Amino acid sequence: MTQVKLLHTGIDFGEGPRWHEDKLWFSDFYRGGVFTLDSDGNEERIVNVESRPSGLGWMPDGTLLVVSMLDRSVLAVDPEGGTRLHCDLSGMVTGNCNDMVVSLSGHAYVGSFGFDLDGGDEFAAAQLVRITPEGEPELVASDMMFPNGSVITPDGSTLIVGETFGGRYTAFDIAPDGSLSGRRVWAKVEGSAPDGCCLDSDGGIWMADVIGKRFARVVEGGEITDVIPTDMAAVACALGGPDRRTLHMLCSPGTSPADVAGKAGSVILAATVDSPGCGLP
Repeated sequence: MTQVKLLHTGIDFGEGPRWHEDKLWFSDFYRGGVFTLDSDGNEERIVNVESRPSGLGWMPDGTLLVVSMLDRSVLAVDPEGGTRLHCDLSGMVTGNCNDMVVSLSGHAYVGSFGFDLDGGDEFAAAQLVRITPEGEPELVASDMMFPNGSVITPDGSTLIVGETFGGRYTAFDIAPDGSLSGRRVWAKVEGSAPDGCCLDSDGGIWMADVIGKRFARVVEGGEITDVIPTDMAAVACALGGPDRRTLHMLCSPGTSPADVAGKAGSVILAATVDSPGCGLP
C-alpha cells in the first residue's frame, strides 16, 4: 500500500497546486492568497488575492498568472507582489472562473462553473476560454460539464480537461497559434468527480476525485491503475519534488464555505509514485 505522509496543515481550502522553482505553489480560497511551501515545510504568502484565488500558471517571461474567481478574471503578479488585470472574463462566462493551465507560449485555458454552485442554483453547462499571451479572450467550448483541472502534454499538442459533473476527461488538439480543435472524450471515469489533476511521464493523469475521497490515476480510455484513498474530500494534486515523483495531495473537510472558511482544517498530503510528472502544469 502506498505510504502517505502529512506534509502541511493550517489551510482553509487549498487549490491549484503547482511545482515551480523547487517549491509547491498553491492557492487558498479563504485566506485570500497564493502561497509556496519549501522543502523544509516553510510556508510563504506570495500575493494577496481577495476574490478567491484558484488556478495558477506562468507566462514565458516568468510572470505569475492567478485566476480571481469571484471577479471572473485572471490577474498578473508583478515582482513586488502587486497585481494587474491580465484578462476580464466576466462578459464571457456564466459562473465563477476556476482552474487554469498556461502553455509554454503563454496561452491560458480557463474553466468556469456555469452556475452559482455555492448558492445552490440548478446545474448549467459552462464555458472554457482561451486567453492569448496579449490578454485577449476567446470562447473555445460552451457546453462543458464544469471544466476543472487541466493538463497539457509535454509536446504541447494536446489539452486535456476534466469535467467534474461529467465524470470524464475531454481532449483538444492545440494548434501553433493556441487555438483548439478535435474535441473528443479522452477517458470516461463514471461515478467520479474529477477535480484538480496532473500528468505523468507514462501518460497517466492523477486526478482528485472530490466525491470519491480518493486520488486516482487514470489512463486514456478510462482504466484506473492506482488509487490512494483519503478520509477527506480530494481537491487537487501536483507531482513535484527533486525527481517529480512526489504526489502532493490537497484535501479538505468539505467544499462549501461553511465547511472550510476560516477553519484551517485542510491539509497537504504526500506520497511517492512510480512515474514522474511531466507536461503542464
